Amino acid sequence: MAGRTNNPGQTVSRRLLAVLDCFDVAHPALSLTEVARRSGLPVSTARRLITELRDWGGLERLGDGRYRIGIRLWTIGALAPQQRGLRAAALPYMHDLFQATQENIQLTVLDGTEALCIEKISSTRAVPTLTQIGGRLPLHATGVGKTILAFSGKELLADVAAAGLARMTPNTITQPGRLAAALAEVRATGVAYSYEEMTLGAVSVAAPILRLDGSVRAALGIVAHSRSAVDRLAPAVRTAALGIARSVG
Repeated sequence: MAGRTNNPGQTVSRRLLAVLDCFDVAHPALSLTEVARRSGLPVSTARRLITELRDWGGLERLGDGRYRIGIRLWTIGALAPQQRGLRAAALPYMHDLFQATQENIQLTVLDGTEALCIEKISSTRAVPTLTQIGGRLPLHATGVGKTILAFSGKELLADVAAAGLARMTPNTITQPGRLAAALAEVRATGVAYSYEEMTLGAVSVAAPILRLDGSVRAALGIVAHSRSAVDRLAPAVRTAALGIARSVG
């Protein structure tokens, strides 16, 4: 019933999800061959599933023959209540921060053992970053990531440390003990910093958006040029995060 695939027991729905899972921020458009390779499906199966998804509106074909996520999936994703409400509450505060700093403003949530960027405001004057909406960031090397780690359970820190703290730059914290000490400071001060730990030339400051029970809902951060006095931005970020938390309820 599952057809001929590299995973004989896969259901049709699992194969459809495997096709969709091929697309991400780093791979927004893929050819049929690339989808087959990344999903582990035979080309004939990938072609049939792509056709079904395209007819439904989940994928669309570009002029060069590649495929990208279609408008119907975007419409469905926009219905997710948690992120929709959070983004709506955060955007006015993010715009205020952007107007005051002209730097990158990021809103992230936890996704597995990474920070997922769900909103970003930037300009050509801001320090260049690779982060896009829908992109993921390491928790141990970014301001928003450290914020989420600091206000999450110890199990998350253990999982992140067990997976290995990848060195992104010479300044990245790669020792679990040092990271734990840095997170304790984040809990004490309510803000987290990253000093060229993710990208050389960029520093960041972030604050948590907390629920009423004290658990972290999201993290709000500013990514600025390394020459910036990022500590002076901490009160503004913290105040904005508190305002978002009150607005979300």
